[in-house]
Amino acid sequence: MSTPKNGSPLERVRGFAREVAKFGAVGGLGVLVNLGVFNLIRNTTDLQVVRASVIATVVAIATNYLGFRYFAYRDRAQSGRTRELTLFAVFSAIGLVIENGVLYTATYGFGWDGPLASNVFKFVGIGTATVFRFWSYRTWVFKALPVTVAESAPEPEPVSAPKPTPQPAPEPANNRA
Repeated sequence: MSTPKNGSPLERVRGFAREVAKFGAVGGLGVLVNLGVFNLIRNTTDLQVVRASVIATVVAIATNYLGFRYFAYRDRAQSGRTRELTLFAVFSAIGLVIENGVLYTATYGFGWDGPLASNVFKFVGIGTATVFRFWSYRTWVFKALPVTVAESAPEPEPVSAPKPTPQPAPEPANNRA
């Protein structure tokens, strides 16, 4: 799934489209987990909106790491797992602040605290943070493996002239006099 750096423009677009689709599949599951946990907490506890959202986001982050590492970015470098987890946690925390900052502003800045408004702004926050997460994860956390020369530019098959088919030798003429 690594986006080829030296391939044709069409190959690069196709690779990027596959990456976006896999990121979207994992992210879509993460959104369902995030909104599900958020609404479960909101409806069963007395926690404040943003606190419930932070808990839901942390649960979704854990789910998403597994999906990204073992599905979306499974073909990426897997050395340095400690570095990968650290960067994932840092960029996920920044995404958490972006996501919940939108909800915080809507809830406490504008007073939009109803169930519908909370879900709408939670969703808007997720969308905003997703753009940041996609860029940071693909750039820093799950780095593409270097493309080898053989992968990047396959050599074309040499075109050779058609080989002549051997002609049968003419039979010797009978020279009887």
